[in-house]
Amino acid sequence: MKGSRKLASMMLVLVLALTMILSACGSKNDNAGTGSTAAPGENAGSTDKELKLKMVMLGGKPIDYDQVFGEINAKLKEKANATLDVEFLDWSDWATKYPLKFAAQENLDLIYAANWANYNDQATKGGFLELTEDMLKQHLPKTFEVMPQAAWDQAKVNGKIYMVPQNNDETIDKVVLIRQDLLEKYNLEPVTSPETFATYLKTIAANEPGVTAYGARPGDGWKWHEMDDMLLEQNNNWTVADLSVPLAFKTDDPNGELFTVYETPEFLELLKYYKDLADNGVWTKNVLSEKSDVWQDMLAGKVGARSHNIGTLGLNMVEGNKAGKFKFDVADITPDRYKLNALSTQNGMAVSATSKNVERSLMVIDLLQSDKELHDLMMYGIEGKHYIAVGDDKYKQGEAAPNYTGFSNWGFNSKLNRVDDSIPASAIAITDAWKDKVYHFPLETFVFDNSNVKNEVSNVGNVMLRYAIPLEYGLIDDLEKGRDELVKQLKAAGIDKIKEEMQKQINAALGK
Repeated sequence: MKGSRKLASMMLVLVLALTMILSACGSKNDNAGTGSTAAPGENAGSTDKELKLKMVMLGGKPIDYDQVFGEINAKLKEKANATLDVEFLDWSDWATKYPLKFAAQENLDLIYAANWANYNDQATKGGFLELTEDMLKQHLPKTFEVMPQAAWDQAKVNGKIYMVPQNNDETIDKVVLIRQDLLEKYNLEPVTSPETFATYLKTIAANEPGVTAYGARPGDGWKWHEMDDMLLEQNNNWTVADLSVPLAFKTDDPNGELFTVYETPEFLELLKYYKDLADNGVWTKNVLSEKSDVWQDMLAGKVGARSHNIGTLGLNMVEGNKAGKFKFDVADITPDRYKLNALSTQNGMAVSATSKNVERSLMVIDLLQSDKELHDLMMYGIEGKHYIAVGDDKYKQGEAAPNYTGFSNWGFNSKLNRVDDSIPASAIAITDAWKDKVYHFPLETFVFDNSNVKNEVSNVGNVMLRYAIPLEYGLIDDLEKGRDELVKQLKAAGIDKIKEEMQKQINAALGK
């Protein structure tokens, strides 16, 4: 009898233990977005308990952080009974510290996310919380209502959403910033093409001692020439499918057929263009080790041109012309080509997989994207100090603007963004001209999952740095021999295996 009771007691303990294990598993899965979204210690839909949310942003901590975020937190406490405690990862070391946040499974709530900051990689590794449609509708209602479906589709990794992407139109094509005073000094044609740009650069190199004609910074670790996006992609209507490898397709190709950029005749022709610039002293002979800030060098009169997106160069132009020492202008050297909008994942915010405050985190993202008062504070600082409102959709920089800038508040980009009222007419004319040229194509939202070829991708990246960069900056005399060696090394590194895997994924994306 005692044995039977003992056996029964042991069975009861086992049943209870199994029940607790299954319940725990169910709770974990629910918090990951497959069921209820209530986070530990937080009742669904309740804001009774005041919460301090930990948020991670990229960039340096603004000088006026305490003042601006003091006001942000006062508003968030009023509207969501929550405040933000922000950690900033400096630009100089974010690339190493950002992934460590996930590896260490730190207790975080909100974190900046972007395609260029390895969003896909961290999503597949479990760093971000999956956001289901039910969660978004319930806790992010205003943002969900106005966000285009295409933006959510672009944010999907293996069919699941892990970030709240930006919701604003941002054309990503590159332009150039030039010294208009030098263009006029030498009576040169307006810069409207690769040829006129080359003439401008070579003229400066030949006639302006102490001025580097083009401010290239491959030493920052870029695997491509800084002009490639203009002269390879934009000029030929190509899209590089993933920036880590030299594989591209034509944007108007319905089959998305991949090719290796370095094997094309267009690339060999471009090498001749670059070699001509190098031989004429357009950039320094030690270009591969350049580290200084190219805009600061240009502002000081040490550099005659740079390339970047129109938004960045438009602001550079404003700052430079305001300084009054030189006259700056922006120019599009591929004006007749297709123009592409940035993916919605260019900037965004994610909820950390370790967050215990999921609902409130989504509520805060919703407010910072869709509440005009909070959005203005996050994006521009304090009105009258950091910015001056011009109507509902424009602004002028205030005297303290430099004290609130330089970090990834772009994660909250939305339709409420204001436009800088001081952006010059020439920059506005370019973006206006682009509106009719913006091109959408079936593979616009394609994102490559490199998990099956990680080693090959790493090897190819090393080859690009070692062989492609010196070749593209004109440091190799025999271009064809250098190109052939580059292609040979790429094949040895596994480019064909990557191409096969990527094409398979492209075919699947096209429903083939």
